[in-house]
Amino acid sequence: MKIFRKQVVFRSVRVIKSRRIRWAGHVACMGEERGPYRIMLMKPERKRSLGRPRHRCVDNIRIDLQEVGCGYMDWIRLAQDRDRWRMLVSAVMNLRVP
Repeated sequence: MKIFRKQVVFRSVRVIKSRRIRWAGHVACMGEERGPYRIMLMKPERKRSLGRPRHRCVDNIRIDLQEVGCGYMDWIRLAQDRDRWRMLVSAVMNLRVP
């Protein structure tokens, strides 16, 4: 049963990451004046509390892209090309999670 549970967890992580990247591509195509785009790229204005800094939405997307090997690309520009973006989302879905 332990192996089955690990497989379910790994599959869940892959699905979450691929859906987060697919959503980011959708928002990146919206345009700079739209609310979701501004919120996704927003930097907090106020001072952060003590402790580990929290990840922004963009930070999580960059971490996911680094795991696939596309971490240093301009992902917003890449999202404009639907075919390449779909290949990237499927690559994340097929990613092996440790």
